[in-house]
Order: sequence, then C-alpha cells, then structure tokens
Amino acid sequence: MIEEPTYTAFGFSDEEWGLLVGLPQAVLTAASAAESDSTRATMAESAAGLETISTGRESASPLVAAVAGEIVTRVGDPEAGEELPVIAPEDPRAYAEDVLGRAKAAAALLAAKVDEGEAGAYQHWLVEITDQVVGAATSGGILGLGGSQVSPSERRFRDRLAQVLND
Repeated sequence: MIEEPTYTAFGFSDEEWGLLVGLPQAVLTAASAAESDSTRATMAESAAGLETISTGRESASPLVAAVAGEIVTRVGDPEAGEELPVIAPEDPRAYAEDVLGRAKAAAALLAAKVDEGEAGAYQHWLVEITDQVVGAATSGGILGLGGSQVSPSERRFRDRLAQVLND
C-alpha cells in the first residue's frame, strides 16, 4: 500500500505544499539578509531561525507542525547539532520582494484552503521566525560594541511581512 503524502490530508497539491514548506526558510534568509552583518552574526541569525522553525513541530496547529516537521526532515534538526547552510542572496532587496510576494500567495492559498485558525497560526509562525532572526544579533556598531538589536531595514522587512500576512 502506498502511503499518501502529508499535504493531501490538508487538501494541498504538491506545488502548494512546496510553497508552504519553502516559505519559512525563505523568510529566515530574507530577514537575515535585510541587514549586512558579520559572518558570526549571520550564523547566529540562521541558528535562531532554524530553532524557531524546529520548535514549530510542537505547535498546536497541525499545519504548522507538519510544515515544520517536513522542513526539519529536509534540512536537519538543530537539536541534533545540524545547521542550515548560510545563504546570502546576491540582491537582498529583490530577494525580500520575492519572499513577500510568496508570502502574499501563501496567505491567499491558506484563506482558500484551511480554516482561519490554521491560516493565522502559520502566518504568525512566519512573523515569529522573522522576529527571532532579526533579534538574534546586533547590527551596526564597531567590534561588537554599540549598534542596535533590530536595524531599521530589519524592522521594515518584519513589518512588511506582518502586513502582507495580516498578522
């Protein structure tokens, strides 16, 4: 007997599921790339984002738990010491715009396919990932002194994502 893919239980196609599973990592990358940081800071941001994605497996939302589980299966479990490769988009602004466009598409998809609670949980989780990433390391300053916890460009990305997702 062939086992049905997880996404069929939620009523999604393979392409739709790909959007929902790929978006949390894309949000992590866009949030991290919103401000040019040191390699150490970028790695801290990536680790914070992956940890937040991983924690999604414990969500009360079956959708968030399933998406998080799928991501961890694909990229690794931070609890097992596995780390995402750090991705640095060539054009961070264009990448952020693309991610915001995908987030808008995901919000529309969720509105059409799942109840409001599931949609809200997924959307809030994406904003939570962003919050953890942008708050993981200070930006600016000299030799790690000074700077701000969340830079204006990081705040802009976070706020635009929340607006697109109505969170």
